[in-house]
Amino acid sequence: MTVLRIEGGTPLSGVVDVPGSKNASLAILSSVLLASGPVTLRNVPRVSDVFIKLDLLRGYGAKIDWEGENLVIDSSELVDFEPTPEMTRLIRTSFYLLGPILARLGRARLPMPGGCQIGARPVDYHLKGLTAMGAKIDTIGEMYVVDAPRLVGTEIYLDFPSAGATQHLMATATLAEGITVIENAAMEPEVTSLADFLVSLGARIEGAGTSTITIQGKEKLTGSQFFIPADRLQAGTFLLGAAITQGDVTVRGVLPEHQTAVVNKLREAGAKASEGPDWVRVSADRRLRGIRVKTMPYPGFPTDVQQPMAAVLAMADGLSTVNETIYESRTGHIGELNRMGAKMTIEGRTTIIEGVAELQGAKVVASDLRAGAALVLAGLAAKGVTEVRNVHFIDRGYEGLESLLTHLGGRIQRIQEKEPIPLA
Repeated sequence: MTVLRIEGGTPLSGVVDVPGSKNASLAILSSVLLASGPVTLRNVPRVSDVFIKLDLLRGYGAKIDWEGENLVIDSSELVDFEPTPEMTRLIRTSFYLLGPILARLGRARLPMPGGCQIGARPVDYHLKGLTAMGAKIDTIGEMYVVDAPRLVGTEIYLDFPSAGATQHLMATATLAEGITVIENAAMEPEVTSLADFLVSLGARIEGAGTSTITIQGKEKLTGSQFFIPADRLQAGTFLLGAAITQGDVTVRGVLPEHQTAVVNKLREAGAKASEGPDWVRVSADRRLRGIRVKTMPYPGFPTDVQQPMAAVLAMADGLSTVNETIYESRTGHIGELNRMGAKMTIEGRTTIIEGVAELQGAKVVASDLRAGAALVLAGLAAKGVTEVRNVHFIDRGYEGLESLLTHLGGRIQRIQEKEPIPLA
């Protein structure tokens, strides 16, 4: 069993270059099949979700090579392929392959997706949008069977600004006939990054980053070279690490506006923050004070930072509340943080946090990716030793997390712990 062993009590301090974005990479890797020529991607994070997605692409006939730090993918010749349910259950964004495969081959068979168990994440918006573009969709057991000899541009209104549905439908529309307009589109930076990538292939897209996106379909997209932007969620994790350990951390290679919600909440709690053209710095020389946090679609406070923020507020003076509006089951961190001495209770979708003087190291278990990050942050600030299990969840989205934290002064190492031998 792989375990992250953390000796708490040392402030994080220094400068860290943030790796490439996991979420942007997965959206782009879903859409790379739209290109009829080789694509070179730079700054792709080497995380487990990316490797799973590459295995899926190979199934469809994509030729994939790592050339040093560059990832080269040639999807010129696609083949009809039906992934196994075991493959698609490993990763939520396997579903985002449906539209691009449909646009290239005119048909697709794809099992239902998986991913972290953080609540219902229905794909209705995706399916309605594809249907509006002319797709015929049947569900056979847990398999989506889709046919569309011809996709046609249309107007799509999303009942909720889903980043996944926006990315999926925007990408698919690049090869549809005519104009597609997506209203109430998500405005997340990852949507903009995907649009920039698609434009580099020759797509015609306007309005990405706003609530209305217009796509003029083309018959064919070509290859390109593209740089994956820094992971804003990892950047937020490191900034929260400075706050919870009363340290001083600067993240580089990021757009400060992507950290506005997190930084403003940290300021409200008493941390100090400054920023430059491509960096953000957070420091804290004393205990923070309790605040209210509410997750919202971008540019609101990101749901993916909610759990790490809860860990920070566990040691803040007074009462804090964290209201999760996106995923109703993103609460797997609460019981584990309470094992470390936190005082957290749940009322509906709101976590009520009574700040404690200190956390105690303990053996805890990550239930999902961001819960794992929350437990690591708590371990860095706790008294004594913390061991975080289920590290595979953390590896889904953080590249070399322990190395980067060690660079900042954290005492954390990955160890192999022997499984206990059951008694006869």
